[in-house]
Amino acid sequence: MSVLVYTENADGKFKKSTFEVVSYARAIADQNNTKLIAVSIGSVSAAELATLGKYGAEKVLNVSNEQLKNFVNQAYASIIAEAAKKESADIVVLSNSFSGRGLAPRLGVKLEAGVADGAVALPEQTDGKFKIKKTAFSGKAFAIVELTSANKIISLTPNAYKVVETNKTASVEDFSVEAKAGDFAAVIKEIVRSTDKVSLPDADIVISGGRGLKGPENWGMVEELADLLGAALACSKPVSDAGWRPHSEHVGQTGIAISPNLYIAIGISGAIQHLAGVSSSKVIVVINKDAEAPFFKVADYGIVGDAFEVVPKIITAIKQFKASA
Repeated sequence: MSVLVYTENADGKFKKSTFEVVSYARAIADQNNTKLIAVSIGSVSAAELATLGKYGAEKVLNVSNEQLKNFVNQAYASIIAEAAKKESADIVVLSNSFSGRGLAPRLGVKLEAGVADGAVALPEQTDGKFKIKKTAFSGKAFAIVELTSANKIISLTPNAYKVVETNKTASVEDFSVEAKAGDFAAVIKEIVRSTDKVSLPDADIVISGGRGLKGPENWGMVEELADLLGAALACSKPVSDAGWRPHSEHVGQTGIAISPNLYIAIGISGAIQHLAGVSSSKVIVVINKDAEAPFFKVADYGIVGDAFEVVPKIITAIKQFKASA
């Protein structure tokens, strides 16, 4: 038996979340004293594929053809399932990303496997039991689930596991699977990515703004703060609904769920729908002039004050710190 990890790529490049999931899968393989095989789908260079060995993969199955250049849920699930069967993998690991959330249940059906989505820690394997700690209730709580099936699917929450480098090297092997016509009944014709911005799901730091900023014309200071910290930009639902910011930046229960190491909320009251999407953040900082804002109840650090006075001072302090470093 072995562990198989699906390595997601964006335009032929692997992101930090991919290295996290490979490191996580490596640790699971070590727990079970077995090998780790990676599977990559899409147009990825041999040099890029080889980097997966740096994080613990011993072999990479490379599936590359023009038909699979863009993500196709059912087709990708079929390929990963075939790769698992080829390598006799009883544990399949993937990221709990947008595509991972679509793949995990499909793989569960194809491999007759139990699924633990949103894992935040390594499995506990004692007394013949296999238990996973995962997020629950839109990130507001944790659950311990036990997988009792022979095959198991685990999707890892981004930023939940550190990137760990190893001294292993990975061999790259072309893997060909005959695509079924039914797998392409629904396809994504185009994926548009913001190449000049930090991806929200992958970001270590996220700066988010709400209605307290009063209008889109006041977003300059938020963007400047994000640039200084190398952070991704986000916003609350009312902001995106009003057209102040694009919907791709909306975080919350009905938007993107994130789990950065640092989340800074500026002028956001903290409605429960918003909190559901950001509660997995390691550290939450809230800036709001309303001392009774619900967000302060879950914040690690809070600043009661006018954002138009507080944020410029933070920007000045960061610039002074960088200049003296």
